[in-house]
Amino acid sequence: MRILVTNDDGINSPGLMSVVHVLKKFGDVTVVAPFNQQSAVSSLLTLHKPLRVHKVFKNDEFFGYGVEGSPADCVKLAVTTILEHKPELLVSGINHGKNTSINILYSGTVAAAFEGLLFNIPSIALSICSHDIDADFTSSAYFIEKLIPQIIELKDKQNLLLNVNIPILPIEEIKGFKVTKPSSTLWEDKYEKRTDPFGGDYYWFAGSFMPLDKSENTDEGALADGFISITPLKIDFFNNELVEILNIS
Repeated sequence: MRILVTNDDGINSPGLMSVVHVLKKFGDVTVVAPFNQQSAVSSLLTLHKPLRVHKVFKNDEFFGYGVEGSPADCVKLAVTTILEHKPELLVSGINHGKNTSINILYSGTVAAAFEGLLFNIPSIALSICSHDIDADFTSSAYFIEKLIPQIIELKDKQNLLLNVNIPILPIEEIKGFKVTKPSSTLWEDKYEKRTDPFGGDYYWFAGSFMPLDKSENTDEGALADGFISITPLKIDFFNNELVEILNIS
């Protein structure tokens, strides 16, 4: 099986290296990931500067391609240019920090999986519920290895995109998988005004993630109960509910 791996934390992310180790048990893995940190860039595309690509080596062995661009750039470039054959599975992650509720919209990790969906490639976005750079990926690797064979069985299904969030818990404390919907939780947006050493003002995002909805059938609720959340996603911009009430001439 041909597997394309990307992320938004960068090609040197421990999460990416962890999932590559697991996925090599299931097929031929190619890594095409951002050369630098690209969190929260959503579906950003690079249009006004060159996309430079670097071959990245680890322990004197070729590891993958580092792209000076976004996660969406990586997927488009990989599928159309770098790879000789279309991938049969796309995996984005493992991301540092959960991508639940409204974060689905902002996430570069999930955006890469959406790009896979646009190419009709079964795609999975993987995230753990920790921003700690030294986070332990033992549990996530264990459960991803159990999940991948089930995804492979579904690989011929059209429009397969799963957003997977894994709690930071020991293996024995994770209760299993639960299929969920996105929580209605939002950000309380706030920016701190600061001053640089030259007297110029700048602003730093300091918003808070407000857990408004932890119903048991939501991603936030499943994680709070110790389950791995699996949320099926799709692309549908059309608001059918407004068709009948719009009266614009």
